[in-house]
Amino acid sequence: MSAFRYLSRKKIGMLILVAIMLTLTSGFFTVHKEDVMEGADLQLKYKYVNKVSVCNAPGWETILNASLDSEGYSGISALTHNSCQKFVPPPPPANTHRGGPRPCPVCYLPVEEAMAHMPKMPPPSDILQYLSYYSEDYPTRNEGIGTLQFGGASDFGGYPSLKMRNNSFAIKEVMTIHCGFVKGCKPGHKTGFDISMADRALLEQFHTTIVASAIFGNYDEIHQPENVSEFSKRNIPFFMFVDEETEDYFRNSSLLSSDMHVGLWRIIVVHNLPYVDARRNGKVPKLLLHRLFPNTRYSIWIDAKLQLLVDPYQILERFLWRQNAAFAISRHYTRFNVFEEAEANKAGGKYMNASIDHQIEFYTKEGLTPYTEAKLPITSDVPEGCVLIREHVPITNLFSCLWFNEVDRFTSRDQLSFSTVRDKIQSQVSWRANMFLDCERRSFVKQEYHRDVMMEKALHPTTVIVRKTHPPHVASSTFQRQSPPRIPIVHRGREKKPISRRRHRSTTRNKESFFS
Repeated sequence: MSAFRYLSRKKIGMLILVAIMLTLTSGFFTVHKEDVMEGADLQLKYKYVNKVSVCNAPGWETILNASLDSEGYSGISALTHNSCQKFVPPPPPANTHRGGPRPCPVCYLPVEEAMAHMPKMPPPSDILQYLSYYSEDYPTRNEGIGTLQFGGASDFGGYPSLKMRNNSFAIKEVMTIHCGFVKGCKPGHKTGFDISMADRALLEQFHTTIVASAIFGNYDEIHQPENVSEFSKRNIPFFMFVDEETEDYFRNSSLLSSDMHVGLWRIIVVHNLPYVDARRNGKVPKLLLHRLFPNTRYSIWIDAKLQLLVDPYQILERFLWRQNAAFAISRHYTRFNVFEEAEANKAGGKYMNASIDHQIEFYTKEGLTPYTEAKLPITSDVPEGCVLIREHVPITNLFSCLWFNEVDRFTSRDQLSFSTVRDKIQSQVSWRANMFLDCERRSFVKQEYHRDVMMEKALHPTTVIVRKTHPPHVASSTFQRQSPPRIPIVHRGREKKPISRRRHRSTTRNKESFFS
C-alpha cells in the first residue's frame, strides 16, 4: 500500500514537473519573439521558434572611400565654378494644344564637369549613423496588422506590428528595422525575390553609380538609354530586373544576348516573386535598391515605361549635388494634395476604393492634413514617383525602408504614403527630399506607353485607347499575398464635378509657376 502511494505521489510530481516545463517552454516562445519583436503573440500551437536576427549592413565609410578611390575619378580635379550658375529657368510651359505636360529647359553641365562636382562627403546626418535590418525564420502575422482586404503586410515584409512601425519613425543614432527580405540576411537568397548566385555577386560588387529598372509580367517594352557618354557606359552598369515571363519574351524575340544583355541593360532574372501583383513586385527594386546593391553609393531608378535621355552623371549633378541633397524626386504636375491623389486613384481604378479609404483614414488620424502653402519650403505632398535619385546614406536608406513598409502594409500606390514618411523624418533631422518640377523630369526621360496600349495603338491607330487593367502575374511562392485587382473605371456623368477641368487647368499653370 505504501508503495502504491509512493508511485502515485511520484506520478503527481512528474505531472507537476511536466506542467512547469510546458509553461517555461511557452514563455520561451513568447518572450523570444517579444524581446526583439515587441509584442507578437506566439502560442503553443506553433511547433517552431521564430528566431529573429539582425542583418548588418556595410559601413558607409567603406563605400565612401571606395567611391573616392575608384578607377576613373583620380584624374578629375574639383571645380570651383558651375557653368549653369547664370542659367535662369523660364516659367513651366502651360498646357495649350498638346495633351499632357511638356518638358522645360534645364541646364545640365557637360559630363566631365558634372563628374568633377561629385561631393567627397555626403550631406550631414545629424542623428542616424548606422542602420541594420531584421531577419526572421518564421514571420507571423500580428494582431492589428490589418486584413488582406486592406493590404495587411506580407511574409516578405515581416508583419511589423503597429508599435514597431511607430517606433521605426523615432530616429536614433543606431537603428534596426524591417526592410523587406526578412527571410534572410542576403537579399535574393531564399528571401523571396530570389536571384542567382552569379547575379547576386554582380550586384554586391562596388559601384559608384548604377541605373536600375524592372519589367514584370512582360508589361513594358525595354527602352535603350540615349546620350550616355562612353565613360558612363564603361563605368555605370544599367540593370533591368525581370521575371521569367519577361525573360522568355526577350529570348523568343532574339533580344537577349548570350551575356544577358539587351543593349545597355544587364538583365537580372528574379524568381520566387513575393507578390501575385506585378505592380507590387516592382516596388521591391524601386524602393529597396540599397539592399540589392549594398556597396553602391548612388542610384537612379526609372520606371520601365521611360527612356533615359541624359547621362546619369549630369542627372546626379543637377538634382542631387547642386542641391546638396541625398534624395530627389519630381512632384506631380497637377496634384499637390494627398486627399486629391487618393480620389484620383479611386476614379482611375488604380486600387480598391475601400483599401485607399482605409489608408487615408489611418493617416488622417495620425495628423495628415491637405497640403497648403503654409508647408513651404515643402512644395508638394504628391510625387510623380517614376524616377528616384538617391545617395545610399543611412538616412536615405531609412526613408526608403519606411516608405516600402507603408506600401507593404497598405496599398501599392506609393504616392499616398510618400509625404507621411517624409514629414515624420524631416521633423527630426535636417534631411530633405528635393522635389523638383515635373517638367524638369521630362527633360531627361521620355515617357512611353505600356505594352498593351502600344499594341492597341498599332492595331487601331485611329481608335481612342481605353487603358486596360494590369495583367495579373502568377508565381509560385510561399511569400505571395494577393493584391486587390484594379477596378474598371465607371463614368457617371451627374457625379462628375463640372468645374474640375477648369480647376485643374488653373492648378497646373499657377502652382508649378509659384513653386518653381
